Amino acid sequence: MHRFALLIKQCNEDQNSHRRSRFFAHHGYYEEEQRAGNHFIIDAEVTMDHHHAASDEIHHTVNYEAIYQICKQEMQQTHKLLETVVFNILTRFKSEFYAISSAKVRLTKLGPQLGGPVEKSVVEMEF
Repeated sequence: MHRFALLIKQCNEDQNSHRRSRFFAHHGYYEEEQRAGNHFIIDAEVTMDHHHAASDEIHHTVNYEAIYQICKQEMQQTHKLLETVVFNILTRFKSEFYAISSAKVRLTKLGPQLGGPVEKSVVEMEF
């Protein structure tokens, strides 16, 4: 099940955000984690120049669906480290969207198997 919400906020820098995109994926260091899978949440923020946004042309901004699809595709690949997933997402943002000047991605793993009651593990990176 995928739930997707989009939040657009205007700051000193123009920023678009995808909040709380939910995925079920098979990331984890241990084989058991990869076999069982887990629930994850991705928050992605991209900063760009909206100077040309008044043109009403999607190629002058960032296609929100494309951002979601990148996250979805990377979540479908199994990795041992959450850091690898986040790094791959950021790398694709940087290479596929010329308008992005910076980006931040936060990946949350809900209820990680760490030998005790832990609500979540979070990895966040930005460029």
